Amino acid sequence: MDSDLVDALAADASLTCVVGAGGKKSTLYELAGHLERAVVTATVRIPIFDRQVAAVRVTEDPISLLERADADEPDGAADDLEWPLGLVPEQERDDRYLGYDTDVVDRIAASSSVDHVLVKADGARTRLLKAPNEREPQLPAAAETVLAIASVDAVGRPLDEGAVHRPERVAAVTGREIGEIIRPDDVATILTSPDGGLKDVPPDATYVPVLNMVDDADDRAVAREIATRILERSADASEAAHGRIPRVVLTSMIADEPLVDVLE
Repeated sequence: MDSDLVDALAADASLTCVVGAGGKKSTLYELAGHLERAVVTATVRIPIFDRQVAAVRVTEDPISLLERADADEPDGAADDLEWPLGLVPEQERDDRYLGYDTDVVDRIAASSSVDHVLVKADGARTRLLKAPNEREPQLPAAAETVLAIASVDAVGRPLDEGAVHRPERVAAVTGREIGEIIRPDDVATILTSPDGGLKDVPPDATYVPVLNMVDDADDRAVAREIATRILERSADASEAAHGRIPRVVLTSMIADEPLVDVLE
């Protein structure tokens, strides 16, 4: 098991949620492969992911499924569960599933059949950077870890729909104009703002910004600049992120070893 990645992302928790843009799903699936008895699910729509887990069960009553597995009956369902396990309530169309209500995910995490629950808690339409709308994120109350992801590839691109999900919201949070070039400081602002990655994160949850797509030396230099600014804001008592960010994690989810660096 790649314990370094799990430890860096504080993902050895009962309930880990992933928000942001530029690597949420790949992070979920990578972690699922490193954790025992892990469930992958969502509180929002999620693309079909049957190939990324051992099995997907489509059920509106996941608790009953897990309770049958936990019943320790000779002919029970325990042996039928394959890990990591995908749980979703419904297939909405050919390319995506729906997600559960947040209270259902809380109950999944409380099941004794499950050790870890990994949750996609917002959407980004494959963009590289985002800020949440008024309905996002959909975080379960029991979330212990929240990973907020942004891609370093957003830096240097125009702040528009080509790279950014809801560019008008990113512009509002950063004070930039639509079409301006995204800077490292803009990414740091999104990941330290209560209107960005920190939105609705439970006060007792561990919050870890994740800079993904750090695929070469140039990317690493950009990522370290972003991470430095994030940590400076966490250390600043006048900032909303003060004391919330223990570290920033750099990843390359296309690499054999996805963990690139940890800055504290």
